[in-house]
Amino acid sequence: MIEEREEILDKYQLVVGLEIHAQLITASKAYSGAVNSYGDLPNANTCPLTLGHPGTLPRVNTGVVQHAVRLGLATNCSLTRHMHFARKNYFYADLPKGYQITQDTTPICTEGYLDVKDADGKNKRIGITRIHIEEDAGKSIHDQDPFNTLVDLNRAGVPLLEIVSEPDIRSIEEAYNYLAEVRRLVRYLDICDGNMEEGSMRCDANVSVMLKGAKEYGNRCEVKNMNSLRNVQRAITYEMKRQIAIVEAGGKVTQQTRSFDAVNGTTFSLRGKEDAHDYRYFPEPDMQPLELTDAAIEKVKKAMPPLPRDLFKRYTDELGLSEYDAGIITESKPIAMYYEAMIEHTTNYKAAANRLMGEVKSYINQTATRIEDFPVKPEMMAALIKLVDENKVSNSAATQQVFPLMVEHPGQSPEEIAQTHNLLQKSDDDWLENIARQAIAAFPEKAEAYKQGNKGLLGLFMGEVMKLSERKANPKMASQILKKILEE
Repeated sequence: MIEEREEILDKYQLVVGLEIHAQLITASKAYSGAVNSYGDLPNANTCPLTLGHPGTLPRVNTGVVQHAVRLGLATNCSLTRHMHFARKNYFYADLPKGYQITQDTTPICTEGYLDVKDADGKNKRIGITRIHIEEDAGKSIHDQDPFNTLVDLNRAGVPLLEIVSEPDIRSIEEAYNYLAEVRRLVRYLDICDGNMEEGSMRCDANVSVMLKGAKEYGNRCEVKNMNSLRNVQRAITYEMKRQIAIVEAGGKVTQQTRSFDAVNGTTFSLRGKEDAHDYRYFPEPDMQPLELTDAAIEKVKKAMPPLPRDLFKRYTDELGLSEYDAGIITESKPIAMYYEAMIEHTTNYKAAANRLMGEVKSYINQTATRIEDFPVKPEMMAALIKLVDENKVSNSAATQQVFPLMVEHPGQSPEEIAQTHNLLQKSDDDWLENIARQAIAAFPEKAEAYKQGNKGLLGLFMGEVMKLSERKANPKMASQILKKILEE
C-alpha cells in the first residue's frame, strides 16, 4: 500500500460505478407463492419452485413489476414495454436451481439518472444504466458450525431490483451520496426498507483508477460484502489506494472480484472477474414475455408518493425553509410525512420545522423510538404553535412545560394543558401596567438610572415583572408597558 502522499493521490482520477441490490417488500417471492419474510426459522419459507424441483413453473409477481416501475419513474428512467426473462447460470450451494431468473437484454428500466452532491457540495448527475428484476439466492452460514457450512434457503427466490449506475462517480463523497439517495428513494417508495445491516440492500462497487487527463479507464475490480454506507466509503478508499500503488510500482491491475474485510478495512481477492458470457444467459423457457402497458404505468404514477427532491424544492422555494432544514426533514419519509401533516394545520412553517427538529426529534432520540410511535398527533403540535403565535403561552413555557405534558397526556389539547397547569399568559393592559409599576417601584434608583440612559436595566425590570406575575405576564406586552412607564 502506498503512503498517503497527496502528490501521488492527486495524479489519479478515481472512477466508480455502483451496483445496488434492493430486496423488495412483497408478500410472496419473485416467481412463486412462497412467503417473503425476514427473520423466520431457517428454511421455513421454501416451496418446490425455490428448491429447484423438476416440473415446477415460475410466474412473475405483479407487485415486483409495479415496484420496478415506481423506482424507474423516481429515477427518471425509460420504461421497457416488451421484455422477457433470462436464466443466469452459475453454481452456488445456496442456489438449488443452478440459475437465477433475471433480465438480461431487456431490463425493465434504462437510461435514468439521479442528482446528488459532489465533494464540493455542487450538484452532480449520476447516470443509471439499467434497473432489472431478478431473484435472490439463498444464504450460506459459515459461523454457526465449526465443521460445516449451513444453508438457509428462505432468501432463495426473494425479489430483487438491481440498480446499475454508469461509471460516473468520481469521489468517495459522490459514492456515499449516491448510495444514500438510492436508499432514501426506495424507502420513500415503500419498496425496500434499505436496511444494509440485514442485507435487504446490498452494494457492489466497481472501482478503477486512471491518470488524470487519460482517455481510457483502468482495469476495474468489483468489491463485494459491504453492509453499510460507511463501509462502502472505506472499501472504495482502500481499493483506490491499492490500485494506485500497483500502477505506481509499474504493475497492472488485474480485473477480479474482491471482498471487503470490515475489521481490517482491507479488500482481498475472491476470484477472477466474470464476464457476461460466463453466466451463459439464455431466455427463460418457462415464462412468457412481459408486456408493460400505458394503463399499468399510469396506475403506478397515480399511486406514487411525494419524492424527497420534490418536497425539498417545495420547502425551500414555497415555504421559505433553509436548505439545511429542508434536508433534515426530507431525510426520512416518516419525518417528512409528520411535517406534512403539521403544516395542514399551521402556516407558520418555520416554527413547525423548529418544533419537529427540536422537541419531537429530541424525544424520539432520547426514548429510542420512531416518529410513527410518537404519541402526540401533528395537529396537536400545530395547536401548540398557535398558542405561542397568539401569545397565550411563552415559547419557553411551550417547550419546557407544555410539550412534556402533551407527551404524557396526548389526548389533551395544549390549551387545555396550559389552562389546567396555570401556564396561560395574561395580556390584560391594566393588570400588566399594575405589575409593571410595582416592579419599577421596587428599584427606584435603577429606574432613575434607566431614565439617564442605562437602557440595559430593562432586563432587570422584566425579571421582576415575571416574578411578580408568577411568569404569567405576556413578555412582549410587558416590555412595551415598562418602556412606556420608564420613559414618562
